[in-house]
Amino acid sequence: MIYEIAVLPVYKDKIREFRQAFEDVVPLLTRAQGYRGHVLAQGIEAPEVFNLIVQWRSLEDHTPRFEASEDHEEFMRGIQDYFSEEPTVYHLEGGAFAASEHENGDAVA
Repeated sequence: MIYEIAVLPVYKDKIREFRQAFEDVVPLLTRAQGYRGHVLAQGIEAPEVFNLIVQWRSLEDHTPRFEASEDHEEFMRGIQDYFSEEPTVYHLEGGAFAASEHENGDAVA
């Protein structure tokens, strides 16, 4: 299992439009071979910076398979005009997130 982390800097005045454009193209991502889930998270300190975290079965499912596909090209065409600069993409290896919680919702160390 790997995670793709894409740091997506969006024009401050285009955040709402970016969110809608992303929703419009997300089916292209979710039907990709090896796709296991994703989250699009907006920054708190920098709300114009989004992190797209995609869980893939393997690195090969993301790159080269999805990145070389017509679906990826269409996915990027749908959102690239909202980027204020080139996104940064990197990968992490690992399993699922896990935490034990107290009744009040705080994680146990």
